[in-house]
Amino acid sequence: MLLIPAIELKSGKCMFPHSARAREVMAYTGDPVVVARQWVKAGARRLHVVDMDGAQSGKPANAAAIHAIVAACPGIPVQVSGGIRSDETVASYFEAGVSYVVLGTKAVTAPHFVNDLCLEYPGHVIVGLDARDGRVATEGWSKLANHDVLDAAEHFQREGAAAILYNDFGSNDNADGLHVKATLALAHAITIPVITAGEMASLLAVKKLCEAGGSVLEGAILGRALYEGRLDFAKAQELADSLSPRS
Repeated sequence: MLLIPAIELKSGKCMFPHSARAREVMAYTGDPVVVARQWVKAGARRLHVVDMDGAQSGKPANAAAIHAIVAACPGIPVQVSGGIRSDETVASYFEAGVSYVVLGTKAVTAPHFVNDLCLEYPGHVIVGLDARDGRVATEGWSKLANHDVLDAAEHFQREGAAAILYNDFGSNDNADGLHVKATLALAHAITIPVITAGEMASLLAVKKLCEAGGSVLEGAILGRALYEGRLDFAKAQELADSLSPRS
Protein backbone atom coordinates (compact mmCIF):
# COMPACT_ATOMS: atom_id res chain seq x y z
CA MET A 1 0.00 0.00 0.00
CA LEU A 2 1.49 3.26 -1.17
CA LEU A 3 0.97 6.16 1.25
CA ILE A 4 1.17 9.52 -0.48
CA PRO A 5 1.68 12.78 1.45
CA ALA A 6 -0.40 15.69 0.21
CA ILE A 7 1.15 19.11 -0.28
CA GLU A 8 -1.53 21.76 -0.69
CA LEU A 9 -0.53 25.12 -2.16
CA LYS A 10 -2.05 28.56 -1.83
CA SER A 11 -0.33 31.74 -3.00
CA GLY A 12 2.90 29.80 -3.48
CA LYS A 13 2.94 28.52 0.10
CA CYS A 14 2.02 25.23 1.73
CA MET A 15 -1.40 25.17 3.32
CA PHE A 16 -3.90 22.64 4.57
CA PRO A 17 -7.70 22.81 4.91
CA HIS A 18 -9.03 23.69 8.35
CA SER A 19 -12.18 21.76 7.51
CA ALA A 20 -12.92 19.31 4.72
CA ARG A 21 -15.93 21.38 3.66
CA ALA A 22 -14.73 24.86 4.49
CA ARG A 23 -12.71 27.17 2.30
CA GLU A 24 -10.67 28.54 5.20
CA VAL A 25 -7.03 27.52 5.30
CA MET A 26 -4.19 27.84 7.73
CA ALA A 27 -0.49 27.97 6.92
CA TYR A 28 1.92 25.42 8.33
CA THR A 29 5.02 26.45 6.41
CA GLY A 30 6.07 28.86 3.73
CA ASP A 31 8.34 26.66 1.61
CA PRO A 32 6.86 23.83 -0.49
CA VAL A 33 10.32 22.45 -1.33
CA VAL A 34 11.20 22.06 2.35
CA VAL A 35 7.99 20.13 2.92
CA ALA A 36 8.46 17.93 -0.13
CA ARG A 37 12.00 17.01 0.89
CA GLN A 38 10.76 16.28 4.41
CA TRP A 39 8.34 13.62 3.13
CA VAL A 40 10.87 12.11 0.75
CA LYS A 41 13.38 11.86 3.59
CA ALA A 42 10.70 10.11 5.67
CA GLY A 43 10.26 7.50 2.92
CA ALA A 44 7.57 8.85 0.61
CA ARG A 45 7.63 7.16 -2.79
CA ARG A 46 5.15 9.56 -4.40
CA LEU A 47 3.86 13.08 -3.67
CA HIS A 48 0.37 14.49 -4.21
CA VAL A 49 0.44 18.24 -4.88
CA VAL A 50 -2.75 20.31 -4.96
CA ASP A 51 -3.04 23.78 -6.46
CA MET A 52 -5.81 25.06 -4.20
CA ASP A 53 -6.02 28.44 -5.92
CA GLY A 54 -6.19 26.66 -9.26
CA ALA A 55 -9.00 24.42 -8.08
CA GLN A 56 -11.06 27.53 -7.32
CA SER A 57 -10.14 29.63 -10.36
CA GLY A 58 -9.98 26.85 -12.94
CA LYS A 59 -6.45 27.68 -14.05
CA PRO A 60 -2.96 27.08 -12.61
CA ALA A 61 -1.89 29.51 -9.92
CA ASN A 62 1.01 27.70 -8.24
CA ALA A 63 2.89 26.27 -11.20
CA ALA A 64 6.23 27.75 -10.10
CA ALA A 65 6.02 26.06 -6.72
CA ILE A 66 5.02 22.76 -8.34
CA HIS A 67 7.95 22.95 -10.76
CA ALA A 68 10.27 23.64 -7.81
CA ILE A 69 9.00 20.57 -5.96
CA VAL A 70 9.58 18.35 -8.99
CA ALA A 71 13.09 19.71 -9.48
CA ALA A 72 13.93 19.24 -5.79
CA CYS A 73 12.79 15.61 -5.66
CA PRO A 74 14.36 13.79 -8.62
CA GLY A 75 13.20 10.23 -9.01
CA ILE A 76 10.04 10.75 -6.93
CA PRO A 77 6.80 10.68 -8.94
CA VAL A 78 4.68 13.78 -8.39
CA GLN A 79 0.97 13.87 -9.16
CA VAL A 80 -0.72 17.25 -9.47
CA SER A 81 -4.34 18.34 -9.17
CA GLY A 82 -6.23 21.62 -9.14
CA GLY A 83 -6.98 23.92 -12.07
CA ILE A 84 -6.03 21.41 -14.76
CA ARG A 85 -8.59 22.21 -17.44
CA SER A 86 -6.63 22.75 -20.66
CA ASP A 87 -4.24 20.90 -22.95
CA GLU A 88 -1.67 23.63 -22.42
CA THR A 89 -1.70 23.20 -18.64
CA VAL A 90 -1.22 19.44 -18.92
CA ALA A 91 1.63 19.81 -21.42
CA SER A 92 3.42 22.36 -19.23
CA TYR A 93 3.28 20.09 -16.20
CA PHE A 94 4.61 17.07 -18.06
CA GLU A 95 7.36 19.17 -19.61
CA ALA A 96 8.37 20.21 -16.08
CA GLY A 97 8.67 16.55 -15.01
CA VAL A 98 5.31 15.93 -13.32
CA SER A 99 4.49 12.21 -13.49
CA TYR A 100 0.69 12.32 -13.28
CA VAL A 101 -2.05 14.89 -13.68
CA VAL A 102 -5.27 14.45 -11.72
CA LEU A 103 -8.38 15.66 -13.55
CA GLY A 104 -11.41 16.59 -11.47
CA THR A 105 -14.19 18.95 -12.54
CA LYS A 106 -13.17 19.04 -16.21
CA ALA A 107 -13.24 15.24 -16.38
CA VAL A 108 -16.89 15.19 -15.35
CA THR A 109 -18.07 18.23 -17.31
CA ALA A 110 -16.13 17.41 -20.49
CA PRO A 111 -15.41 13.66 -20.53
CA HIS A 112 -13.84 13.79 -24.01
CA PHE A 113 -11.01 15.80 -22.43
CA VAL A 114 -9.94 12.68 -20.53
CA ASN A 115 -9.93 10.50 -23.62
CA ASP A 116 -7.88 12.99 -25.61
CA LEU A 117 -5.26 13.28 -22.87
CA CYS A 118 -5.14 9.53 -22.24
CA LEU A 119 -4.37 9.00 -25.91
CA GLU A 120 -1.64 11.63 -25.83
CA TYR A 121 -0.18 10.70 -22.41
CA PRO A 122 -1.04 7.04 -21.80
CA GLY A 123 -0.51 5.89 -18.23
CA HIS A 124 -0.15 9.40 -16.84
CA VAL A 125 -3.73 10.66 -16.42
CA ILE A 126 -5.60 10.06 -13.16
CA VAL A 127 -9.27 10.96 -12.72
CA GLY A 128 -10.34 12.30 -9.34
CA LEU A 129 -13.87 11.40 -8.29
CA ASP A 130 -15.35 13.00 -5.19
CA ALA A 131 -18.71 11.56 -4.22
CA ARG A 132 -21.62 11.91 -1.86
CA ASP A 133 -24.25 9.20 -1.56
CA GLY A 134 -22.99 7.50 -4.70
CA ARG A 135 -23.13 10.61 -6.89
CA VAL A 136 -20.18 12.47 -8.36
CA ALA A 137 -19.44 15.89 -6.85
CA THR A 138 -17.69 18.68 -8.77
CA GLU A 139 -16.20 22.13 -8.17
CA GLY A 140 -14.69 21.47 -4.76
CA TRP A 141 -17.71 19.46 -3.55
CA SER A 142 -20.03 22.44 -4.02
CA LYS A 143 -22.11 20.78 -6.74
CA LEU A 144 -23.37 17.29 -7.43
CA ALA A 145 -23.28 16.08 -11.01
CA ASN A 146 -25.88 13.71 -12.40
CA HIS A 147 -23.46 10.79 -12.55
CA ASP A 148 -23.31 7.54 -10.63
CA VAL A 149 -19.81 7.01 -9.25
CA LEU A 150 -19.40 3.48 -10.56
CA ASP A 151 -20.72 4.41 -14.00
CA ALA A 152 -18.31 7.34 -14.10
CA ALA A 153 -15.35 5.21 -12.99
CA GLU A 154 -16.11 2.54 -15.58
CA HIS A 155 -16.39 5.21 -18.26
CA PHE A 156 -12.99 6.70 -17.42
CA GLN A 157 -11.50 3.23 -17.26
CA ARG A 158 -12.66 2.65 -20.83
CA GLU A 159 -11.28 6.04 -21.83
CA GLY A 160 -7.80 5.01 -20.65
CA ALA A 161 -7.41 6.60 -17.21
CA ALA A 162 -4.37 5.28 -15.34
CA ALA A 163 -6.18 5.30 -11.98
CA ILE A 164 -9.11 6.70 -10.04
CA LEU A 165 -8.46 8.97 -7.06
CA TYR A 166 -11.59 8.49 -4.97
CA ASN A 167 -13.14 10.16 -1.94
CA ASP A 168 -16.68 9.42 -0.73
CA PHE A 169 -17.17 12.26 1.73
CA GLY A 170 -20.87 11.52 2.25
CA SER A 171 -20.43 7.97 3.46
CA ASN A 172 -21.44 7.05 7.01
CA ASP A 173 -18.60 4.54 7.05
CA ASN A 174 -16.05 6.84 8.60
CA ALA A 175 -13.22 4.93 10.25
CA ASP A 176 -10.87 7.66 11.42
CA GLY A 177 -12.15 9.71 8.51
CA LEU A 178 -11.51 6.99 5.92
CA HIS A 179 -14.51 5.77 3.91
CA VAL A 180 -13.45 2.16 3.64
CA LYS A 181 -16.51 0.30 2.37
CA ALA A 182 -17.35 2.67 -0.47
CA THR A 183 -13.72 2.83 -1.58
CA LEU A 184 -13.21 -0.93 -1.56
CA ALA A 185 -16.49 -1.50 -3.40
CA LEU A 186 -15.26 0.73 -6.20
CA ALA A 187 -11.81 -0.89 -6.23
CA HIS A 188 -13.36 -4.35 -6.60
CA ALA A 189 -15.70 -3.17 -9.37
CA ILE A 190 -13.06 -1.78 -11.75
CA THR A 191 -9.72 -3.06 -12.99
CA ILE A 192 -7.62 0.10 -12.97
CA PRO A 193 -5.95 1.14 -9.69
CA VAL A 194 -7.88 3.08 -7.05
CA ILE A 195 -6.26 5.56 -4.66
CA THR A 196 -8.31 6.74 -1.70
CA ALA A 197 -8.31 10.39 -0.69
CA GLY A 198 -10.15 9.79 2.59
CA GLU A 199 -8.24 11.15 5.58
CA MET A 200 -6.40 8.72 7.88
CA ALA A 201 -5.68 10.04 11.35
CA SER A 202 -3.86 7.18 13.07
CA LEU A 203 -1.75 4.09 12.64
CA LEU A 204 -4.85 2.09 13.53
CA ALA A 205 -6.62 3.56 10.50
CA VAL A 206 -3.66 2.60 8.31
CA LYS A 207 -3.75 -0.93 9.72
CA LYS A 208 -7.51 -1.25 9.10
CA LEU A 209 -7.21 -0.04 5.53
CA CYS A 210 -4.31 -2.33 4.68
CA GLU A 211 -5.99 -5.36 6.22
CA ALA A 212 -9.26 -4.61 4.43
CA GLY A 213 -7.97 -3.50 1.06
CA GLY A 214 -4.21 -3.82 0.77
CA SER A 215 -4.60 -6.24 -2.10
CA VAL A 216 -6.91 -4.05 -4.22
CA LEU A 217 -6.05 -0.45 -3.38
CA GLU A 218 -2.97 1.14 -4.89
CA GLY A 219 -2.58 3.78 -2.23
CA ALA A 220 -3.95 6.46 0.07
CA ILE A 221 -3.45 10.21 0.29
CA LEU A 222 -2.38 11.47 3.72
CA GLY A 223 -2.88 15.08 4.72
CA ARG A 224 -3.98 16.94 7.80
CA ALA A 225 -3.00 14.27 10.35
CA LEU A 226 0.60 14.42 9.16
CA TYR A 227 0.87 18.15 9.64
CA GLU A 228 -0.85 18.12 13.01
CA GLY A 229 1.56 15.47 14.25
CA ARG A 230 -1.11 12.83 14.83
CA LEU A 231 0.38 10.45 12.28
CA ASP A 232 4.07 9.68 11.74
CA PHE A 233 4.60 9.13 8.03
CA ALA A 234 7.66 6.88 8.28
CA LYS A 235 5.94 4.60 10.79
CA ALA A 236 2.74 4.57 8.74
CA GLN A 237 4.51 3.55 5.53
CA GLU A 238 6.54 0.92 7.37
CA LEU A 239 3.31 -0.52 8.78
CA ALA A 240 1.63 -0.46 5.37
CA ASP A 241 4.59 -2.23 3.76
CA SER A 242 4.44 -4.95 6.41
CA LEU A 243 0.72 -5.56 5.84
CA SER A 244 0.33 -5.34 2.07
CA PRO A 245 2.39 -5.84 -1.08
CA ARG A 246 4.71 -2.93 -1.81
CA SER A 247 3.45 -0.56 -4.49
